[in-house]
Amino acid sequence: MTTPVTARDRAKLERTDAILHHAALLFADRGYTGVSLEDIGAAVGVSGPAVYRHFAGKQALLGAILVQVSHDLLSGGRAVADSDHDDDARMDALVRFHVGFALANAPVIQVQDRDVAHLSDSDRAQVRRLQRSYVDLWIDCLAPLRSAGTDELRLRVQACFGLINSTPHSTRSAARGHTSTAEVLAAMASAALRAAT
Repeated sequence: MTTPVTARDRAKLERTDAILHHAALLFADRGYTGVSLEDIGAAVGVSGPAVYRHFAGKQALLGAILVQVSHDLLSGGRAVADSDHDDDARMDALVRFHVGFALANAPVIQVQDRDVAHLSDSDRAQVRRLQRSYVDLWIDCLAPLRSAGTDELRLRVQACFGLINSTPHSTRSAARGHTSTAEVLAAMASAALRAAT
């Protein structure tokens, strides 16, 4: 039997989500070391010490952001890879998924790029494990389309990620919501994956 979610529980979950969201924006804008718990609390409308009701500290908050986004990426990628598409369509769907994810989560990608070194050892290990699984998922989807060894497939996948994940650095936030931005990125990523050698 499940316990019903109370209004208080719902409010706490909403506050936790707000803290994660605003922390990611602040970390992306100022860097992990340039943000205090007081800054994060102020962005959410609470005191800095009130953030401790949700997270053990700033490092735990960073870990929650990067572990969650890595988990979401892997679970979303698995859902695409498990679809009934043929090999080409599956690869294209995976590219479109990642492009959409990158455009929707640009601040978190910036945080990942710059601040992963500030994670605790356990959170860093978990993020790396999830990311390796995501890369392996892509390699498995690309293998039927390219007659190449694992090292080359990994290179292609990593290069594709580099192209897509550059969007927080190469596009303005207003452009990320345009359909044409997603279409251009998806076409370029798909071409890079399949490029002749």
